[in-house]
Amino acid sequence: MKVVIAMDSFKGSMSSMEAGQAAKKGIERAYPHADIVVKPLADGGEGTTRALVDGLGGSYVSVPVTGPVGNSVTATYGILSDGVTAVMEMAQAAGITLLPEGKPAPWDATTYGVGEMILDAIQRGCREFIIGIGGSATNDGGVGMLQALGYTFVDTDGREIGNGIRELDRIERIGREHVHPALDECRFHIACDVRNPLCGKNGAIYVYGPQKGVKEEEKAELDAKMRHYAQQTAAFTGRDCRNAEGAGAAGGLGFAFFSYLPQAELRPGVDIVLEAIGLGQELQDADIVLTGEGQLDRQTAMGKAPAGVAAMAKQYGALVLAFAGGVAEDAGACNQAGIDAFFPIVRGVTTLEQAMKPETAQHHMTLAVEQVFRLCAMLPIHT
Repeated sequence: MKVVIAMDSFKGSMSSMEAGQAAKKGIERAYPHADIVVKPLADGGEGTTRALVDGLGGSYVSVPVTGPVGNSVTATYGILSDGVTAVMEMAQAAGITLLPEGKPAPWDATTYGVGEMILDAIQRGCREFIIGIGGSATNDGGVGMLQALGYTFVDTDGREIGNGIRELDRIERIGREHVHPALDECRFHIACDVRNPLCGKNGAIYVYGPQKGVKEEEKAELDAKMRHYAQQTAAFTGRDCRNAEGAGAAGGLGFAFFSYLPQAELRPGVDIVLEAIGLGQELQDADIVLTGEGQLDRQTAMGKAPAGVAAMAKQYGALVLAFAGGVAEDAGACNQAGIDAFFPIVRGVTTLEQAMKPETAQHHMTLAVEQVFRLCAMLPIHT
């Protein structure tokens, strides 16, 4: 029996690899001769860097960068064992959780620190980038990131514009004379589940601006600033990407990648991660696949990481089992998404605090998986 394990993290309790290793221990107790492969899993959001670095091997880099409101913050990213692939989360440099006292700055927040983080990795030899762009505090269209990478955005007097979306309608000339020469060698795999365009009623400002402090009466003015930036960009690059799916992601950061970094692609985060971990190769001869996350519910079935694992596993005819800390009433939708059966790992009545303790969660995972595989060991498994 070959079992492939790809567990998402149980937020606040177990990392992806901790959950996977706990499940492996349970299988070994019931079926000691099983061939077991543990892979990291994430959806491109928070925890993706840790999952890939810990699961695939690599190291962490911490670098001081410019935070969303110009404050200095320490951003941590990973470099995988190949030495050329960097794994990043833009929220490490421009995330909403980095706003001092949680106070939004919709007009002034910048992605400059994201560019500094990318530049640091380039200088360390990285040429492949996996970047999650969720959780942003910004609406600057990615201009800050581009400035850090060497692009210039100047006004009619030749002066460089300042930070934030408030400055975007000042752009009259764009240049790339100071762009790092290695940037053209880099490929960017952007984990993004947002499909909104840059401008308009379905764009970055109207849809996501309120989450970042944009008031209703400010939307039209800010959207007009974004349109001016898009027009200047199209004139500079010869490509109008404002309506591309995902251009409005992270306050227009998606647009910046589309327009200025042609080697960039925006894809669902789970697809990028599944490709990075080489899951398809391991699934070709797998009998059973284990996945899971902290809470299984209808949202799981709507494109979250365990559903992505299940969909890929079904291409190879494997049995898919999922384990979770909690199972919601509507979790039956997971069965239609390819998960053949799912199981909660919590034993008996307990407090949430106790259940989420790492040592408790790992112990419960091992026990739950062990019992399921005692049954599997008694049954013929056909692929």
